[in-house]
Amino acid sequence: MRKLFIYVVASLMLAGCSTTRRIGQDEILYTGLKGVEVTTPDKEKFPTGVRSTLTEAVSVKPNNSLLGSASVRVPFPLGLWVYNNWPNPPKGLKHWIYEKLAATPVLVSDVRPEVRTHMLEELLDNNGYFSGTASYELVQKRNKKKASILYKINAGHPYNIDSLILLPDSVPLFHVIDSVVNRSKYFKVGSRYSTDSLSALRVNIANAVRNHGYYFFRPEYIQYLADSTINPGSIAIKLDIANNIPSLALAKYKTGQITTYIYKNRSGGVPDTTETQRGTLIRYMPSRLRKGLIPSCIVFQEGRTFSVRQMNATQTRLARLGIFNDITINVERDSTNTSENLLDVTIECTYDRPLEASIEANVSSKSNSYLGPGLSLGLTNRNLFGGGELLTVALTGSYEWQTGSGRHNSVFNSYEVGLNGTLAFPRLLAPNVIPRMRRNVNWTRLSLGIDLLNRPHYFKLSQFNAGIAYDWQSSRYISNTFTLFKMTYNKLQRTTAVFDSIMNANPAIALSFQSQYVPQMSYGFVYDRAMNKSNTINVQFTLQEAGNIFWSIYELCGKKGEKTLFHTPFSQFVKGYAQIVYGRKFFGDHWLVSRIGTGAAYAYGNSSQVPYSEQFYCGGANSVRAFTVRSIGPGSYHAPASQVNGYFDQTGTFTFIANSEYRFPILGPLHGAAFLDAGNVWTIKNEPERPGGQLRANNFFKDLALGTGVGLRFDISMLVLRGDLGIGIHAPYNTGKRGYYNMESFKKSLAFHLAIGYPF
Repeated sequence: MRKLFIYVVASLMLAGCSTTRRIGQDEILYTGLKGVEVTTPDKEKFPTGVRSTLTEAVSVKPNNSLLGSASVRVPFPLGLWVYNNWPNPPKGLKHWIYEKLAATPVLVSDVRPEVRTHMLEELLDNNGYFSGTASYELVQKRNKKKASILYKINAGHPYNIDSLILLPDSVPLFHVIDSVVNRSKYFKVGSRYSTDSLSALRVNIANAVRNHGYYFFRPEYIQYLADSTINPGSIAIKLDIANNIPSLALAKYKTGQITTYIYKNRSGGVPDTTETQRGTLIRYMPSRLRKGLIPSCIVFQEGRTFSVRQMNATQTRLARLGIFNDITINVERDSTNTSENLLDVTIECTYDRPLEASIEANVSSKSNSYLGPGLSLGLTNRNLFGGGELLTVALTGSYEWQTGSGRHNSVFNSYEVGLNGTLAFPRLLAPNVIPRMRRNVNWTRLSLGIDLLNRPHYFKLSQFNAGIAYDWQSSRYISNTFTLFKMTYNKLQRTTAVFDSIMNANPAIALSFQSQYVPQMSYGFVYDRAMNKSNTINVQFTLQEAGNIFWSIYELCGKKGEKTLFHTPFSQFVKGYAQIVYGRKFFGDHWLVSRIGTGAAYAYGNSSQVPYSEQFYCGGANSVRAFTVRSIGPGSYHAPASQVNGYFDQTGTFTFIANSEYRFPILGPLHGAAFLDAGNVWTIKNEPERPGGQLRANNFFKDLALGTGVGLRFDISMLVLRGDLGIGIHAPYNTGKRGYYNMESFKKSLAFHLAIGYPF
């Protein structure tokens, strides 16, 4: 094996690493796409979408392509070196290695640029540039056996739509079609001619028509007649119905008989038939199923106009129950009824396995910049009481260390274990006064859990929690979460001498760490909408209170002074947080996404301090990324350099955060970002132990930490791995430097964060 390795290395070196030795005399190695140059008359703006389509049509990967790029190559073409410089024995180990390493050269003749120029001209025609032409040029350097390809396009003037002729408003079907066309953003006088847009309009028309009872209507039954001779340089378009459209597609249908079959997971069983308000239900027994569950998911109604939208909604509702692994909806004409057009609906559902065990290993990244491996063991029952109830029990464990630069990182490694259970009902177990959309599944969740957090150098903290919450959608874009009651019990089980010294020096922080009950009620609101292809907005706010109901009961009973629950004090505070995230698309996949958020918490009555876990902090992977988590604030306060454990001081009861991030594609799933972050936390009450920490209007902007930076994101849809390098510009505390840029040095102003998911 050693001799073979020496032979391979020597062969490559003696051959001078040639990548064109075995290429034929009249052949040229293709080294990638040089570019697509588009020339327009009078420097007219060329549509970005059309440019992307043209580039995609000629993007052929060369040998040793970098991440699938057509333009960028890896500088070490090992496959070509082996192909050109190592003979291929007919068999044996050398043959096997050759087959694994060698790469057949991609030649210019393989790319066929002359054919691709015709493709470009067809694409130009499809997008209204009928006078456009395309050509190509081989770009060669010193080695004439290698060349990249540059495509040149002379676009010409685009043809716009100057007149439209629609269907006569004489029959109901034509009226539906015309109403869709009139609402179309593209099909207007003055729009650029585009076959893709016309095809998309066909699909929209077919969808709308099928939702009005014309189930057998198809997009190909719409045809366009275009004429460019009436007004040279423009297009006149007539929309019409195809001559060969079958009579079946012109008939309007109503819903006939509805039959639903519920099959066992392993087939078999005895059928049991029940008549419901939404058709006939046939279950194969034994079957655990609440009586009204399936009818509540069926949107069809016998005798009503048939709609494909109803079919999709029924499919979605049944799928969201989470108890079926296969759902099929079939539609057939009712041939027995001759008086009216009816469609019979057959729904077939097959149970999923009721019990499911899972084991999941992962890397968890938290908003406080902790990163580490985790393991989760879970057990799920998908249909506990026969109504789609979901019981989940999970045992989790993780080990964490802190990302980013800073003096505290090495001492904050920790582990966390937890046992948590959730029982979720696919309906609101609450009065009907709560407005919600019945087209979506709404959930009632009961939770119970225990978690143990161990910071070996400081403390061991256990937390018990139980609660009931409701999740529902009140409109298409608005989702709500209402926690009717949540009880949390924090128990500080063990502390170290170092931790005790920190608490003794900071009485306010010590109070926030004390063992206590936190009885809460909260409401969360989310408005999430893509206003169009270029603008998105997400608005969130949460409002929570703790201890007020218990405090009121004690007051009514005459209890004065500090109030306890099972001889342990309970916390009393209010807390709110709101943020707005706005995204603006410039072109392609280039976005500018910005966030602004603020929150406040205030303790009163039975508490003098908000619990530590409920206070705000700043810095880290999802905040001001030029600073380590909890390394800034409150206000201009900064722990002395001699106090290596000042980490516990860096929290507050008021926060403000502002971020702006420019996101852009690089290669394939690899994306980049440039960002600017600002923010801090403050205390609402004055705390002498942390001078400069109280919120004051005259120091607000001076107290904002400011940082910039760049990042990389590896986006594979379901998972986004993110690395951000933050660069500090302004620290809110005294660094010994004068001026707004007061970082100690450029090196010390850097902070790197590795995380999962986008920061906002």
